[in-house]
Amino acid sequence: MRLLFVGDIVGPPGVTFIRRALPAIVAAEQVDLVIANAENAAGGSGITPRVYRQLRQAGVDLITLGDHVYRKMDIIPILTADDRVCKPANFPEEAPGRPFALAAARDGTLVAVVCLLGRTFMRPVDCPFKAADRVLGQLANTTRCVVIDMHAEATADKYLMAHYLKGRVSAVLGTHTHVPTADEQILPGGTAFICDVGMTGPYDSILGRRIDRVLPTTISFVPSAFDVAEGDPRLAAAIVDIEAATGRAVAIRRYMLDEAGLHALVGVPR
Repeated sequence: MRLLFVGDIVGPPGVTFIRRALPAIVAAEQVDLVIANAENAAGGSGITPRVYRQLRQAGVDLITLGDHVYRKMDIIPILTADDRVCKPANFPEEAPGRPFALAAARDGTLVAVVCLLGRTFMRPVDCPFKAADRVLGQLANTTRCVVIDMHAEATADKYLMAHYLKGRVSAVLGTHTHVPTADEQILPGGTAFICDVGMTGPYDSILGRRIDRVLPTTISFVPSAFDVAEGDPRLAAAIVDIEAATGRAVAIRRYMLDEAGLHALVGVPR
């Protein structure tokens, strides 16, 4: 079973690019299930029902969010009613949303995804380790194939969670920092890991935001609107191969697609 995990979708450029690219990627890579982090998909912060539907219609099977989960409050009814999207599992129980999302892959294998927030340089949240144990207990009789979206600022937080869960989950895949890392590996026990999958959005930017807004503000301290940039859209992802019967990962590789790559993939000359 092959999973495609798409990293932080940022604003209209990220949403548009994934809608254009995903069918071709799924066909070319023989993907069985698609997961995407979409906490920045609507205007660069949060997600709206309209964007959620666009991503689902494009072929995203499961959607994770992050620390911006409630930036667009109209998403709350979907969070409480739809089992294809989840809040961070270490948010309080009273926070709207489900602690995991669940869907069947092409072969019928159930796959669960869980989002956890790190605690270093992040807003105060409950313990991600205890939350992981709690959710894995809930999933014990449901599926062996569990993917963790470790949404954290500090690399150490991501490595710690990967080693805490190695052999217990199929993958621990990092998001939030928008910069893809080159440390993909299979940990003992068959857990795939990468510190950060990267950003799906405009790379002619400062982590998805306009350079001409972020740079002067950083230098002068004069505030400005950090609008989403537009140039050089790319899709960043990880492709993970998992043994459906055991839930163990056997391979992981980074995936990056830009405009030139997309044109080549669909056979359209630039």
